[in-house]
Amino acid sequence: MTTPHEELLPATRRSLLHRIAVAQADGRAPSLVAAVVRDGRTVWHGARTSVDGHGPDENVQYRIGSITKTFTAVLVLRLRDEGLLDLGDPLEKHLPGTGVGEVTIRDLLAHTAGLAAESPAPWWERTSASLRPELADVLGEQPLRHPVGQRFHYSNPGFTLLGALVEEVRGEPWEQVLRREVLEPLGLHRTDVRPSAPHAGGWAVHPWADVLLPEPAEDLGRMAPAGQLWSTTGDLARFAAFLARGDDRVLKAASLREMRTPAAPAEAADVAGGYAYGLGLEVRHHEGRLLAGHSGSLPGFLAGLVFSVEDDLAAIVLANCTSGPAVTTVAAELVGIVAEAEPRFPEPWRPLREADPAVLELAGPWYWGTQGYGLRLTADGLVSLEPLTGTGRRSRFRPNGDGTWTGLEGYYAGEVLRAVRRPDGSVDHLDLGSFVFTRLPYDGNAEVPGGVDPQGWRGVG
Repeated sequence: MTTPHEELLPATRRSLLHRIAVAQADGRAPSLVAAVVRDGRTVWHGARTSVDGHGPDENVQYRIGSITKTFTAVLVLRLRDEGLLDLGDPLEKHLPGTGVGEVTIRDLLAHTAGLAAESPAPWWERTSASLRPELADVLGEQPLRHPVGQRFHYSNPGFTLLGALVEEVRGEPWEQVLRREVLEPLGLHRTDVRPSAPHAGGWAVHPWADVLLPEPAEDLGRMAPAGQLWSTTGDLARFAAFLARGDDRVLKAASLREMRTPAAPAEAADVAGGYAYGLGLEVRHHEGRLLAGHSGSLPGFLAGLVFSVEDDLAAIVLANCTSGPAVTTVAAELVGIVAEAEPRFPEPWRPLREADPAVLELAGPWYWGTQGYGLRLTADGLVSLEPLTGTGRRSRFRPNGDGTWTGLEGYYAGEVLRAVRRPDGSVDHLDLGSFVFTRLPYDGNAEVPGGVDPQGWRGVG
């Protein structure tokens, strides 16, 4: 058996370094640091800086802004998985007195609560948290901008409410819960609400001159669950591996799949741009590749984390400037560089341990009207139904234990597939959410709704 090389090839490493060098130079960033994760481990780290003789490594902290929201979302999903709340619960059920009515926990996670994007003036990212000591100060007198649940509208105060929810349910500060339940189990020892040396300083770069201005590093107080954290490429590499694979000590893979499933109605521009939002995770298409992750920014810092489950790759890019390089796009391109230069090795094909004859009998071609489909048994115990032409509805189905299967994705997600048998036990057709699949196109011997013309198929003279 052959196994793939663990280290990246020299040409791949050079391409990665070239990409971040261009990003740092064109984006005029004082420093830029990046990492690539493959098969759950960091396989490359690179940095570019304007300071001679000093390059930030994987242990230098940068502020990661809204990537903090993903950490907060993990905490909320943990509460759900423990049965302490339901995502459909109104926030008021667990955190009364906020004044946001029937906004649900799911609405807050998906940015569909209709809340304002920011807290009331002054600009919260560059002013003291002492100006917003209570949730009412964060929300303001008119917290809602849109009807609840009808549109995606990104909201920093919304994740402030989720942090307060965690504190209310756990009975201790968000920061302590985060450290105990996420940071320590995953070994993220350089991720914290406050910086510790070595850490980068945040800078503003003049748009029309190559000069710098230091940015203030305010403590965000109540807004911390929306954007407070400092971290490193080393820690975020481990966090990205967790987001892609799960870790039962923190959150199961199924809940993480739920987080990266689009949950918010997208704006027209987002549809065109291939962008959607899940539950604390962004989902985007980039050059034909499906990526999940999150971006982040605070005055003086930019951050991007993306991962591709299909390619088992992730990338992190951090920079210490207020604006400049498109770090999330650069991270997506780093994933693309490795995926294209060194494609993932597929798992070895293995046969089923055993096959139920009643299920094996169903394998092969079926027809929905005149469209051909193939039903296949797979080694993971599922069945798949896919169009023979390559276009059309498709899904995998999990067994229910009673001879039926439930769809897992696409149009047939949640729909039930069952084999309808004749009195003699032979299969007449497959029923999938009332759609009939027969062994022949409009099989005259099967129970096709509406019947089949008794003269059968014919030509036209």
